[in-house]
Amino acid sequence: MGKVVITYGTFDLFHIGHLNLLKRAKALGDYLIVGVSTDEFNAVKGKKALIPFEQRAEIVASIKYVDLVIPETCWEQKIEDIKKYNVDILVMGKDWEGKFDYLKKYCEVVYLERTKGISSSYLRSILKKVRLQKEDLMYALKVLESLSNVLDDSLLKRISLGKSDIIKVFEILEILARELDDTED
Repeated sequence: MGKVVITYGTFDLFHIGHLNLLKRAKALGDYLIVGVSTDEFNAVKGKKALIPFEQRAEIVASIKYVDLVIPETCWEQKIEDIKKYNVDILVMGKDWEGKFDYLKKYCEVVYLERTKGISSSYLRSILKKVRLQKEDLMYALKVLESLSNVLDDSLLKRISLGKSDIIKVFEILEILARELDDTED
């Protein structure tokens, strides 16, 4: 089988940083095993993936650098996996540097640089902002809808707005809300 490399991760919102890690990990050996964190294990770590385990594992398995995907269910399994699969090298991202040095008595441990400018946390923060913008738009829609129902013509004339102006703003906000819905998919 040649040199066996193993790495672990959640691989949520799969991005170029994940791909680079897998590509560089594979370049260190002949056979790459990837442990994908289960949803239950992520809960233990205080994380919640947006994409369910089965789909994340399928995405990782489809990458040409990956030879085998296994579920990562607990911290302790790394020693068992290293022994079971005769692993030569454990690869982790630089953000984990030092945390797995205790495994050096079983195999070589390598920490690879992260891809600059991208991470799942960054992508999640963008999605959160989009969601908040959508909530703000939905609130504005409700306010405008109630305004258009309660404002009488004399008040509208005093503020230089016609009912048709409020309806136009309402329509624009509806379009924006729909576009935000589309970006979440």
